[in-house]
Formats: sequence, structure tokens, C-alpha cells
Amino acid sequence: MTSPTQAPGQAKATYEPHPYIGGRNAALRALAAWRMEWPGAPRVVILTGSPGTGCSRLLTGFLMLCDPEYRKGLDLDAFDPATVPPDLPAPAVPSVAGLTAAQALWLLADHHELSATRTADIFPELGQLPSSGRPVTIVVPDVDRAGPVRGTGEPARVVRDVLKPLAAVETVRLLAEVPREFAAELAEGLPSGAARIIDLDAPEWADPEGLVRQAEALLSPQFGAPELPFTTDPDARRTLAEAIARHAGDGAGSRLTAHLAVQSILTHPEGFDPADAGQLPGSAGEVLDLHAQRLGAHPRTLRQILAPLALAEGDGLPVHLLTPLASAVAERDMSEDIARGMLLVAPFIRPVERADEDVPEGERTLVALQHPGIGEAVRAGIPNVAGAQARIAMELLEAVPDQDWAKAGEYVRDRIAGHTLAAGLLPRLLTDPNLFAQADPVLLRAAVEALPAEQLEAPARTYLRTAPLLTRTQAPAMLRAAFLETAFVEDGLPEYAAVLRRSLPDLPWHTLWSVPVAGVDGVTVGKLAESGDEGAPRAVAVSVVPQDAPGARPLRADDPEAPAVLVHDLTTGAVIDADPARIQRPSEDERAAGPLGFSRGADYVRVWRRGAQTGDAKIVTALISATPVTGTDLSAEGILLLATEGGVKALRIRPPRPETPDVPAPRTAEPEPAPAPEAAGPDALPTA
Repeated sequence: MTSPTQAPGQAKATYEPHPYIGGRNAALRALAAWRMEWPGAPRVVILTGSPGTGCSRLLTGFLMLCDPEYRKGLDLDAFDPATVPPDLPAPAVPSVAGLTAAQALWLLADHHELSATRTADIFPELGQLPSSGRPVTIVVPDVDRAGPVRGTGEPARVVRDVLKPLAAVETVRLLAEVPREFAAELAEGLPSGAARIIDLDAPEWADPEGLVRQAEALLSPQFGAPELPFTTDPDARRTLAEAIARHAGDGAGSRLTAHLAVQSILTHPEGFDPADAGQLPGSAGEVLDLHAQRLGAHPRTLRQILAPLALAEGDGLPVHLLTPLASAVAERDMSEDIARGMLLVAPFIRPVERADEDVPEGERTLVALQHPGIGEAVRAGIPNVAGAQARIAMELLEAVPDQDWAKAGEYVRDRIAGHTLAAGLLPRLLTDPNLFAQADPVLLRAAVEALPAEQLEAPARTYLRTAPLLTRTQAPAMLRAAFLETAFVEDGLPEYAAVLRRSLPDLPWHTLWSVPVAGVDGVTVGKLAESGDEGAPRAVAVSVVPQDAPGARPLRADDPEAPAVLVHDLTTGAVIDADPARIQRPSEDERAAGPLGFSRGADYVRVWRRGAQTGDAKIVTALISATPVTGTDLSAEGILLLATEGGVKALRIRPPRPETPDVPAPRTAEPEPAPAPEAAGPDALPTA
């Protein structure tokens, strides 16, 4: 079995190299010893190294040997026996790329089918799993890529909140790939001999022959290289591979440097002289500069084209954004440079195709860097990263059509928070309720939580309070907007709720009022006949509350333990000092005659439209509460009363407008007068 990391035509060694890794036998032996649980082998192994040193590739190759199905396709007898782990069930491999620490924990809990309902219960339950006598084996890759937004410090939280507690469980055998700055911290506190750090940049784990083998394979036409004098001749190919490996070194980023050096040469072999050592790089950054010089371009131009990709969030950048964002970072028009620069950037970028049906056509193809180490090299050359991020953020704001976040592209809408966070401008963005409703709540929440509390203004604090509900329910944008509309009213920010009502006319409800009161035990709608009033009775909301609630009337004045009632005007929320005996509650027949009905759970209320026949009811909306529901009622006019542990609120339910056939509008003799423009006031907030 061969691969691009196994050089062809080479004399067979005593043992065959791993077909995917092509070397790293010393590190593979250490990993196999961990998996074999040999006496004296560490229980926790921490794999680390600089970007481009090959940690991820080594871990992938090792996991191939741990997978019972993949092992069947390998000639294991040809490998060094000390590098082959025993045939055991595959370990759990919860990749934390893009996840928060909490998400990573629940991923682990789901894999092991734990009954835990709190994150604090996960570790004790893991410790109780090995009833068969075998330990729980967990491999955690990609810690450097943790977090939905770059710059939120999620890798550190994964190490401290997930990996350190896991390492402390004596029945867990842990292998984790972490950035070097966290390696010693993860091992700290464990008993002597319980942990081992494998730093691939250290001389102990050097693999110069493997690096030569990698370069030689990449240069071989057998694995896709073009036929050139130094690729078809085995001796010339070997000599060049040795020179590339020698210049790349055997430490920081060596694997990536060798890989990019070969790709640069093969992409544009014209002008390359294998005998000229000055054309061989010693780092990923040098690859960029030498490649640009060979193609007759200024190295700064190449780095300016790649800069938006080095600063991009997520899986990559939509192709149509590359030119405007590169121009923003460079502070000059880059369109011509990019139009004729595809050969210049080809060795360093890759397309990312997204097949999801929900992805807009214009964002199905992304462009990303070949490796995170390239991004690190590019960012190191940007004089002011925060300034570059600020210019990207401004360009993304300009890309919002009509300043309406509902019309914005997915990347613009969901990723602008990450760019403004890196620029130090995120607090300025957190005043727009439409962005709160439209942006991906997982991404926006992660960015907002990274800010110090003192930098958050009132609307941002409301968003942060509501964000757990938005992420837990995975609600669509319209329902997120409805949750936020209620939250703004609850927090005394009606002007922000009004912005959402005005910009999203199809909200499923409008929050009329909200009163913070503790201990509400139930609510009901009713009618209050005013004394001597011959008109229609007043619609009211009646809440059962403790006697010490402000404005409450006790049901039995002689019993201090008896409950009291708090009466509010149903539509305005004004407190009414009324005798409870004068309040009439609707009969069952009156309730049944209403157009809407409801059902209630522990933390939700469903509202449905009654059908003409039994079974014809249709769900109108569902309101989910962040705190337990303690009381619910619904008026005939469609006003929902909802009591929770935090208080009472009234919401006017707005059933979806019925679909109407597409018929021509009737002709009128005169045009209708245009509505008067609204006066600018506190609701007139910018939308982007």
C-alpha cells in the first residue's frame, strides 16, 4: 500500500513506514505504548508542537491503527511491532473543532450515553463506566481549533474545563492534541509518571528521514507531480528532497514548510534551479516570499491577497468577498492583483464546497488557506491586525443590502461579530436588535461572552441573558426575534422591542407588558365591572401572589398565610386596586368558544387555532421560557398571560395571516392617500 508520504522506488527498510505518516516511528511507539497500557506507560499523553509540525497528521495516522475496520486494509506485519497498538475497540474521539468547552463535554456524554443532566455530573459518571475492568479511552484532537469564533479563548477553556478534569479521572486514559502553551498546564498536578508530553518540535522526537521521505514522495510523478528533470530522475529527486528537508529543519513548522516548498516549485517550475540553495525556504513565511519573487511579484502583494483568508472566521471566505476584503486590508484596490494572481496564490489556498440545501447559491463555494500555519505566517506580517480587522468589519457592514440584516449574506451576518471582536469594536455593534435576531446565536453569543461585562450596554445585556434560550431551542430567526422582543419589554427597553415589531411585521406575538414579581402561583383572565359603570366590564389579569407583593389584595385579611391577588389591566399592565370578589372569570363554555386554545408544559406554552371539527386544530406558535412556567391563561381576544418564576407578562398572539390566492387587485377610481411618515423618536435606531 502506497501514498504520497511513502516514497516509491526506495530500497525496502527493515520495517515499512506508516503509509499515511511516512515516519514518526519514535512518536508512534510512545502512542502505541499508551494504547497498550504497558507497565510504566503514562495514562495521559499530551501531543503538541508548532503549527505545521505534523501533530494532526500523526494523530490521524495513529487513529487509523486504532480503528478495527481500517486496520483490515493495512499490512500490519510489515510495520515495526512497537508502533502497532493492540486490536481493541476504537476509542472515543470527540473533535472539539468549532465547539465550546460545554459542547465538547456534552458530545462526550452523548457518546458514552451518560445520564448526566449537568456538566458537573459528567466526570463522576465517566469514572464509574469501566465496570468491565477496562479503562475509558478518549482521544481529543483539534484543541487549537476549539470555539465557534476565533479570539474568544476557547482552547484555554477546553484545557481547563474539559481536559484537566478528564485527566484527573483515574479510570480515563487520555490522549489530547493541544497548543504548546497549554501542554505543561494540562500535565500539572498529575502524579509523577502519569503524564507525558510529546513535543514534535523537540529533538527527542526528530524524524529527519521521514521529512525527506515526505518531500521525495510529493516530488514523485507517481503521486501527481509533473514530469520534470528533478522529479523523474530518482537520484535528482532524492537530492532535492534532502535539500528541501535540510532547509526546512526538523523543528517548528518543518512538515508544512517542506510541503509548501514542493507545491510552490511544482506549481511554477519555470525559473527554479534545484542547485540554488537560496531558493529553498526555512519557514512557511519564507515559502510565501520566495514563491512571490520567483513569479515576479512583490511578496507584499501575495500576503495582501491572503490576508482576508488569514483573518477569516469559520471554514473560509465566500469567493465574492475576497476582493473587497483584500482591498480593505491593503487600503488600495486589489481587484487587478487578484484577477491575475491565481497562479500566485494557488499553492496556498483550497476551495471548500458546501452542499447543504440551506446554503445560498452565492456562498456554496468558499476559499480557505491550505493550513492554519499559513494564516499564522500571514498574520505575523500584518503591522496592525486590529486595524485590518476594523477595515474588514466596515466593509462587511457596507455589504448589508439596505442595511437590513435579514437580506445580508450568511458570512456577513454571522461572522461580523468575530471580526469586530478582534478589532475591539464589538460593543458598538451590539445596539441593533435586528442583528440579534438574524445572526447565528451560537456565534454571536460566543463573541459577546468574550467581552468584559462592563463593556456591555443594556441591549447587549438583554441579548446575553436571552442567548441561552436562543441556542438551546435552535429557533429560526422569526422566533428568535419574538423571544428578544419579549426580553426587551421585560428589561424595560420598549424602544428596542418596537424596532423588532416594526421591522418584522409577522412576529407571532407582541408583548404588551411585563411585571417582575416573585412567587406567582397562577394567573387568570377576568372581567372587572366598575362600580356604577353601565359600560362594558374591564378586561383584567389576576395573579395569585404572596401577601407581601406590592399592590396585592389578600384573599383573607385575617389569615397572614393566605395568598393574595394582584390585578392588572389586561392590555396596559396598569395595577388596579380592586376587590377580588368583583372579578368575573370566564366560564368553560366561554373559553371553549374562543378562536384560540393553549396547552402548557413545564417551560413552554403552545397556542393553537381551534378547528371546525375535532382534530382540526393547528399550532399558531410556541413560547418557550428560560424559567419554569407557573401559570397560564388565554383571553378570548388572544391575549396570553404567562407567569414564570420571574414574574407575569401579557402577550397578544398574532396568528399567521391566511394565505390568499394571487389575484389582481381591484381597480379603484382614486389612489389611496399615502400614510403619514412616522416621527423620528427613540425607535428610530440604525439597523446596521
